[in-house]
Amino acid sequence: MQMVLQGVRTCVVESDGPVFRILTKAEGPTEADIPLELVFHLPVSYPSCLPGVSVSSEHLTRAQRVAVRDKLLEQARNLLSEPMVHQLVLWVQQNLRHILAQPGSGGGPGKCPAASTAGDEGPWMTLLHLDHMRAKSKYVKTVLRWASDLGLTGRLMFMGKVILILLQGHRDTIKEYLVLQKTSKVDVDSSGKKCRERMVSVLCESKVQPEHTRFQAFEVKEFSSLDELQKEFETAGLGTLFPEFVLGLVK
Repeated sequence: MQMVLQGVRTCVVESDGPVFRILTKAEGPTEADIPLELVFHLPVSYPSCLPGVSVSSEHLTRAQRVAVRDKLLEQARNLLSEPMVHQLVLWVQQNLRHILAQPGSGGGPGKCPAASTAGDEGPWMTLLHLDHMRAKSKYVKTVLRWASDLGLTGRLMFMGKVILILLQGHRDTIKEYLVLQKTSKVDVDSSGKKCRERMVSVLCESKVQPEHTRFQAFEVKEFSSLDELQKEFETAGLGTLFPEFVLGLVK
């Protein structure tokens, strides 16, 4: 499955829709070209609903990446019901310099524009299960970087062979994390070759409830027993999730 677009592109077909990774360039405020990596996750109901969008670039701050993503989603709303990926890539190539020149888009890391459709929904929570990590050290560093870049909090938890990721944040941002998780070469296969994560599953997702702990940071934790892991869930006000979604993973 390929698309005719300027730049390097790849496509990964997931069970919930294809994911396109597009490497391109766009002119910045100083007229110098800025390399961009755009990832579009097309849900089954696309183009009747918005695609998931992720923007990456070593030349942009986190605030700038968020601003570009939000502007792309804003533009995508004007294109609902028609194929839009090609138009969105062309649009960002033509308008990147204008987006970055707007007040509020050039701040350093930690400053984030307020325009987000998920802001009205309140914080969201998603629990993920990973089947394995072969290149554990690199994988963990990557997850920590993604969580930091996206402003997500939560836990990366290890207990024996069980690997869980608990994320809290805006729903759209968590969706952006999932796009990265599924499309980036974050691990290695049995031969040591870099590979994408094919065996991540969403165990549950919901709004953060009043009884749930609001995590202040994203942390990595290792547990030596099932009881310790269960206590972590109970302390966070998530005790009911443990028997329903976690216990079966260790049986």
